[in-house]
Amino acid sequence: MRSNHQDNLLSLTVRRSVRVRFRGCPPHYSRNTPVISIVRQGIVAAALVGGLLLLPINCAVAQDAVVAVVNGKPITEADIRLAEAEIGSDLGSLPETTKRRVLVEYLIENQLFAEAAEGDKLGSGPEFDGRMQYWRRRALRDTYFDKTVKGAVTEADAKRLYDEQVKLLKPEEEVKARHILVESKEKAKEIAEKIAHGADFAEMAKQYSKDPGTKDDGGSLGYFSRGQMVPQFEEAAFKLEPGDVSEPVETQFGWHLIQVEDKRQRKPPEFDAIKDRLLAAMIHRKAQEIAASLRGKATIEYVDPAIKQQVESEKSGAPAPKQ
Repeated sequence: MRSNHQDNLLSLTVRRSVRVRFRGCPPHYSRNTPVISIVRQGIVAAALVGGLLLLPINCAVAQDAVVAVVNGKPITEADIRLAEAEIGSDLGSLPETTKRRVLVEYLIENQLFAEAAEGDKLGSGPEFDGRMQYWRRRALRDTYFDKTVKGAVTEADAKRLYDEQVKLLKPEEEVKARHILVESKEKAKEIAEKIAHGADFAEMAKQYSKDPGTKDDGGSLGYFSRGQMVPQFEEAAFKLEPGDVSEPVETQFGWHLIQVEDKRQRKPPEFDAIKDRLLAAMIHRKAQEIAASLRGKATIEYVDPAIKQQVESEKSGAPAPKQ
């Protein structure tokens, strides 16, 4: 019965997908992935075979603790941090000690495969050089993102935005209700009569309701605010006072009896509860702003005829031709 409604900035999240590719191929991203979203994949592989360890990190690589040595070449804490950024989300909720061991073994195998590739003289040639150029651009982009995008958004900024948004929020009423869903008005009236003569609403819901999602819980819908239910149901529910039971209400789902248990003013979520989502939303917005600025300063030419036609159609507002 809940209607569709868009999340506002306070609940916007930046979606991110990590997929490990053995050969270092570019991962697939869904259409809703930000163009400049933070992407770490491939940095470690590129670093091991192409010397990209010149990327700035929190502490100098030369002074980083060595955790393993492979054929005389060290694997450091810095390498672990890069590997965790690359594949950490795929390790789920593994214990930290197990996760660390997996990352070290991953880096060892990376090093061994890199050395094997060099032994087969695979460290040069057009294909390899093209791949290295791609990963170098990715590494530069990530470093720029960390410095310019993430560095431009602080927790203090998020708190200021939160405070501003909370001030703009209007008091919003919520009701806590139960309902019984049946197929006919006659059946709803029959159950309403039983409730009027002392039958327990929740027990009637368990016995008669056709809503599988709430039946076993006595028809409980919890708290909801306006805009979350279909209009007919919402209108009837918000007119009731706590303890009242509605007349039969018809919606596209059938006939309802509604009992309101409580009413309250909805409180905004606490800052700490949404801080991470709010920061992610602000970083996403900042990335879009910077991307638009960079595109505005750049000279971009689409050479592929089909892509060029699509871009021109988008600019003109006309529908793109079907391929």
